[in-house]
Amino acid sequence: METLNIDIETYSDEDLPNVGVYKYTDSPNFEILLFAYAIDHGKVTCVDLTENELPEDLLVALTDPEVIKIAFNAQFERVALTHYLRRLNRLEKDQWLDARQWHDTMVEANELGLPASLKQAAAYLGVPQQKDTRGVRLINFFSKPAKPTKANNMRKRNLPEDAPEDWQTFIDYNIQDVRTEMAIADKLKRFPMKSSEWALWAMDQRINDRGVAIDVPLADGAVQLMESQNDNNLTQLKAITGLENPNSLKQFKSWLANNGHPFDKLGKALVQDALAKKDLPDNISQALQLRLKLSNASTKKYLKMENARCSDGRVHGLLQFYGANRTGRWAGRLLQVQNLPRNYIGELDTARQLVKSQDGEAIEWFYDSIPEVLKQLIRTALIPKPGHRLIVCDFSAIEARVIAWYAHEKWTLEAFRTHGKIYEATASQMFNIPLKEVDKPTRQKGKVATLALGYQGSTGALEAMGALKMGITEDELPELVEKWRKANSHIVQFWYDTEKAAKAALSDGGVQVLQKGLKFYKKGGFLFIQLPSGRKLAYAKARLEEGTYGPQMVYEGQGDRVGFTKLHTYGGKLVENIVQATARDLLAEAMYRLEQHSYRVIFHIHDEAVTEMPEGVGSVAEMRDIMCEPVSWAKDLPLNAAGFESSYYMKD
Repeated sequence: METLNIDIETYSDEDLPNVGVYKYTDSPNFEILLFAYAIDHGKVTCVDLTENELPEDLLVALTDPEVIKIAFNAQFERVALTHYLRRLNRLEKDQWLDARQWHDTMVEANELGLPASLKQAAAYLGVPQQKDTRGVRLINFFSKPAKPTKANNMRKRNLPEDAPEDWQTFIDYNIQDVRTEMAIADKLKRFPMKSSEWALWAMDQRINDRGVAIDVPLADGAVQLMESQNDNNLTQLKAITGLENPNSLKQFKSWLANNGHPFDKLGKALVQDALAKKDLPDNISQALQLRLKLSNASTKKYLKMENARCSDGRVHGLLQFYGANRTGRWAGRLLQVQNLPRNYIGELDTARQLVKSQDGEAIEWFYDSIPEVLKQLIRTALIPKPGHRLIVCDFSAIEARVIAWYAHEKWTLEAFRTHGKIYEATASQMFNIPLKEVDKPTRQKGKVATLALGYQGSTGALEAMGALKMGITEDELPELVEKWRKANSHIVQFWYDTEKAAKAALSDGGVQVLQKGLKFYKKGGFLFIQLPSGRKLAYAKARLEEGTYGPQMVYEGQGDRVGFTKLHTYGGKLVENIVQATARDLLAEAMYRLEQHSYRVIFHIHDEAVTEMPEGVGSVAEMRDIMCEPVSWAKDLPLNAAGFESSYYMKD
């Protein structure tokens, strides 16, 4: 046996989308119902585990390093089977099935920019074995707690004997899933993933297996304060509006309109802008402020922490490998650690203690707003286990470094190799003034231009980056764009060269080569951009279409809504993909090196790695040096990182 394709059907009383696979399988009521498999791509068989045990040869294969286990979204099967084998005493309590022995067909699809859903991937690729559409009904019936009925209000779950014909259909559905997964794998085998990417996927699985501890007293205190505040705010809002349910968007908008202040939408930014003008009547202003507090989504992450926390006190599965399939970057799951509010308040220790003691009066006395304090303390609820501390390091200005490296923007690279003050250096170049004479307002202009304009953005990009809120006037924006582009002429040229190379690959074929070994070519309907690391970015069904200003590049990918659609791209956007993908590769290799030096990464955010280390072991300086070691494919790229140690996570 060399390969084992697997798909399982399961039961748990936990809600999988809300708690994730680790908490779902951690439930004492978790059970594997069906195990469908194919050995060496052969006939698909299903074992009904409600009646039979898994055969010994399969049990052995699950831990045999010589057998590659394959599944679509393999994390689910691997974690579920870990719990199954632990209960059979085939694995130790804290042991996980080794991800190095697994391959994930979903990851292979994601690397090619294809849908992450088995059903959608199969349909998009047009494989002969499509997913059985009866699955949703059967999963709702057999895999979830049953809804009480008048006939049996004590029922907790549906069993095979309750619906024998449906159960056989469920078995057939399970078998078909394996066939579909293998058909997708057959279609994708001409585009194999690099072995180094499988090593990184295995590392990602180990990071998710480790999880991160939750400060339970802090999370509990936050939830209690949040619920108390919401009750008070709702009572006040009812009194002001006279509405029975002011949480109802329809009712609240009607009340606003009836009081002479209609709102088409009530998004947070729109409401905040309306309040900032300070021209609303007191009752309207108070009602809007109260409703904002009620809809504070950030503080609901404390509830997510409690719901997703496993029996070991940790939350697992916070990151999705290749979650951003255009670049290969990770995406957040559950707590969405990649999108946590920053810390601005001082005395974090004091604020944390007040929340733990649920002293809302003191919080309002010292900090004015309970919701704001809770929001800013979310990061600090992520803590190390006893006897350990967090060591956190992140790359400094990594995207600005990477784009300058690709474009050979010499003055930028020199700034990074010397003083590192990129915002001041940018302002100096833009306004032709000595570095030491760059004042704070001028530095702000250099900063917003650096952050907003690197990917062919214009005045709209500056506004989106908050230029107007920084005190820069609308009239100044075009000049900022012009001065930045003039100061960064090599980056501007890189946009145009990239677009030209991509269009040439689509129209003329062959391999187009740019600086640093970037390669553009078309194969099997995909436009590929090969990075210096050897990894490839893929654009499905890429082609040229005639547009208003000549040929435009289009491809098919995930749009803003569910489903694949036609998307347009251009030089600056491709450069953004290239730069962010390269930054991802640098972080991935850095984390791999950290593991080799016994630094245990427990999660990571954008360009930052968070490690859990025993007291007295490791240091910020050592971690920084490991992360900044030159990589073989970018030895001349100037890297730097900064970090800190803490007993809880924060934004330093």
